[in-house]
Amino acid sequence: QVQLVESGGGLVQAGGSLRLSCAASGRTFSTYVMGWFRQAPGKEREFVAAISRSGSNSYYRDSVKGRFTISRDNAKNTVYLQMNSLKPEDTAVYYCAAQGSIFNLNLVQVPRPYKYWGQGTQVTVSS
Repeated sequence: QVQLVESGGGLVQAGGSLRLSCAASGRTFSTYVMGWFRQAPGKEREFVAAISRSGSNSYYRDSVKGRFTISRDNAKNTVYLQMNSLKPEDTAVYYCAAQGSIFNLNLVQVPRPYKYWGQGTQVTVSS
């Protein structure tokens, strides 16, 4: 079992920055591919970014490329999402998730393969 707890959300003006953190319980954090998803009101949950077990590979949805950076610290059992140049359309509840698989681009972009999910943290970007 892995428990995930997100933090770092909040209210920020357009153009601002936030850093989300996701702390994982357990000693097997480094064996999981980690992802960030988001869900806006009335919309489906969508992929944001994913990172491989070692942190050497990452992948982003097109709309956040160049603005968001995913990273992880396996010694601290934590994955991060640095969000810069935020836009109102980034407003959503952000979730971190873990899946125990190889870093497969077809698998990291969809919710179903992820076995563990956090409770989410709200990010609101005002215009």
